[in-house]
Amino acid sequence: MYSAQREFSAYGPSHWAVIVLFVMGSAFLVWVGRRQTESQARRFGRFLGAVTAAIYVSVLIYSLIPPSIGGSVPLNLTDLATVAGAYALWSQRHWPFALTYYWGLVLSSQALISPVLKSPDFPNYVFLAFWGIHLLVVWAAIYLTWGRGMRPQWRSYRIAVMVTGLWATATFIFNSIAGTNYGFLNEKPATASLLDVMGPWPVYLLTGATLILIVWALLTWPWERARRHPLKNSQLV
Repeated sequence: MYSAQREFSAYGPSHWAVIVLFVMGSAFLVWVGRRQTESQARRFGRFLGAVTAAIYVSVLIYSLIPPSIGGSVPLNLTDLATVAGAYALWSQRHWPFALTYYWGLVLSSQALISPVLKSPDFPNYVFLAFWGIHLLVVWAAIYLTWGRGMRPQWRSYRIAVMVTGLWATATFIFNSIAGTNYGFLNEKPATASLLDVMGPWPVYLLTGATLILIVWALLTWPWERARRHPLKNSQLV
């Protein structure tokens, strides 16, 4: 009999189920997004945005019971990405879309590859909240980009770099003063992650930042090229 108290393990049955759900949900959102009218897209986006916001608020409230300096302050980049994703879906404005695109596709998606999750397995609340938030942010980026046709530009890249830099600086200072480790900026997570192959602290911060800048640029260049030469690059649409 399945036990809800079994610890989650990466690439166990529940992890593979999440990956399958992610692929199916992504395909569905692209399919739906390309067939919606503007009014339908507005209503659907607001519905998804409201769901994302509701899940995030419930997670935030849960983290306050009881409150702790190391777990209740919304300083993880996941917090910002979820808020940006919810607002991008609701408003479909460019600046929250830019943050959702880069944070969702490159950072939140890392949860699918190397989830930093120490909790009982499905259907535990922590398990559901962790995957609910991460999947919705990535789905928001996929839906808005390939479903609704929103496109990142170099301006989007600069917005994401600037906001991420401000977040990293503020969070690192807070961690140093409070003795916390939000964003894993002051030490690596206890569980295995991609940071393990990037060297010790602070080398992994510099390595990670460099990789992010390169990958984000690579995620921008094809769209900018397609925008400048639409007939030659229609396969990106």
